[in-house]
Amino acid sequence: QAQLVESGGGLVQAGGSLTLSCAASERTISTRTMGWFRQAPGKAREFVAGITWTGRTTSYADSVKGRFAISRDNAKNTVSLQMSSLKPEDTAVYYCGTSTPFGMSVGQTETLYEHWGQGTPVTVYA
Repeated sequence: QAQLVESGGGLVQAGGSLTLSCAASERTISTRTMGWFRQAPGKAREFVAGITWTGRTTSYADSVKGRFAISRDNAKNTVSLQMSSLKPEDTAVYYCGTSTPFGMSVGQTETLYEHWGQGTPVTVYA
């Protein structure tokens, strides 16, 4: 069972950038779609971005399109989320999760994902 560890969160001023990283303990994630989700205080966890195992297909929530970029390095068992032009509404705990092996598309439903990490908090101040 893959164990995921997110890192890279922090405190940033609006308009700034952060890069989150998700590291896996096993190479099994190299064959799985990976996703980033976030959960703001008092709100449900929501999809942010996802990437298929080949890296050829990505998907983004409308709220982050053009500002966030997801990528992966299967050799290093890592998935990254580059976040720019951050807004206060991006404040949340960010989680990565694994999904379908050898999938050719990215699902945006939380129930499609498993093996969540502990999350990394991102706080964007105005």
